[in-house]
Amino acid sequence: MRTHAQATAKHPHDDAPDTAAAFARLAALPAGPERHALRQDLVRAWLPMAERLAGRFRNRGEALDDLRQVAALGLVKAVDRYDPERGAAFESFAVPTVTGELKRHFRDHMWTLHVPRRVQDLRGRVRAARQELMQTAGARNPSVADIAAHTGMTEDEVKAGLEALDSFSALSLDAELPGAEDGYSLSDSLGAPDPALDVVVDREAVKPGLRRLPPRERQILYMRFFRDMTQSRIAEDLGISQMHVSRLISRCCTRLRDQALREQAPADRQQVERDAA
Repeated sequence: MRTHAQATAKHPHDDAPDTAAAFARLAALPAGPERHALRQDLVRAWLPMAERLAGRFRNRGEALDDLRQVAALGLVKAVDRYDPERGAAFESFAVPTVTGELKRHFRDHMWTLHVPRRVQDLRGRVRAARQELMQTAGARNPSVADIAAHTGMTEDEVKAGLEALDSFSALSLDAELPGAEDGYSLSDSLGAPDPALDVVVDREAVKPGLRRLPPRERQILYMRFFRDMTQSRIAEDLGISQMHVSRLISRCCTRLRDQALREQAPADRQQVERDAA
């Protein structure tokens, strides 16, 4: 005689179908259209359970429809891997399989920055500990020492987990900075390559060649490029024609450039050889 408790007891999943006979039949069928159709029927029968598991992960930065697709993929894997001869109910095998697929999706596809699995686990422990401590400490933000004492983790592990809390998503460079009223974004605060650095490199490259120039040619280059004098003014000061000044400047610049390139080439070859070694 059934007791009242037996009569009112419910399955852990209210919509769990009775598919034990179908799974036994699936295991016995060879590959073919009949087995494929039965497999599809089993997936459809257990799909509500998979969607319910997907709902547990909502509001974590991923659309619910996408989570349901991931859960459905996990359900298909569970149907394909389930062995009824082991005696366990299908849902006891399917629930961890689908849940694992959902967690894997968050781990592999939702992180903006690549974070090692160990650090992801630390993040989860730190996140849960912070929530528990804030509920018991009057909304006070717990310190690193508080979290370490609560979880049994070291303070270095807690710090790694806290850093990973900010690695799940990244701030857009076009996002307006807090407190900015003129649309000032993060990208506006970033530096840019300084063109003066190239000038420093060029100056250092031509210094040896400048020292080897005759004094008058060195003087002409100084007057033109350091004192910003015109060619006609240089010609007047030196008592030569402007055409002669123009030819000297052009010839000196060509010589300095060729010498700098020749001296740079062996250094480049040596660097290539060192890299290859």
